[in-house]
Amino acid sequence: MKFLDRFFEQNARSIAQTNGRRGLLKGLGAALVGASTIPLLPVARASEPAKPPQESGDPGACDYWRYCAVDGYLCECCGGSYNSCPPGTEMSPITWIGTCTNPVDGRNYVISYNDCCGKTQCNSCLCQRDEGDRPLYRSDKSNDVNWCLGATSSVYHCSTAIVVGLAFDKD
Repeated sequence: MKFLDRFFEQNARSIAQTNGRRGLLKGLGAALVGASTIPLLPVARASEPAKPPQESGDPGACDYWRYCAVDGYLCECCGGSYNSCPPGTEMSPITWIGTCTNPVDGRNYVISYNDCCGKTQCNSCLCQRDEGDRPLYRSDKSNDVNWCLGATSSVYHCSTAIVVGLAFDKD
């Protein structure tokens, strides 16, 4: 025990000789200011989940607002819906996205277009809307790619249009 007492006494005297009271007060002040900024750190503070957008129009029609960047057969006409695959198919884990304006609230939403895979093409409600499409410079940014390559079966059936969230406004 004497060893520990001597060790801490020597270290405390050494620190006291090299650092003054002002340095101690400066360090305490910095710690207090730093601790007071912790509540300002970016943390998800949503008390309730985001509300889905209000819908209007026919999800089985190509001019439905969610389909602004779709290219393929609509799952709505193939036994599924705009956000779910028909029975017997699997949703591809890789997608392309688009930003569409909802006419009900006038806001822009990020839409994830997921292909449903595992059955032959639906051949009903073909829709190709390429609003805002740019020339192909990277294949992973295109809706013309068979996105079923990430699924167990690479056979394309239809496409869904799932709202991911609100898009940032262009200011």
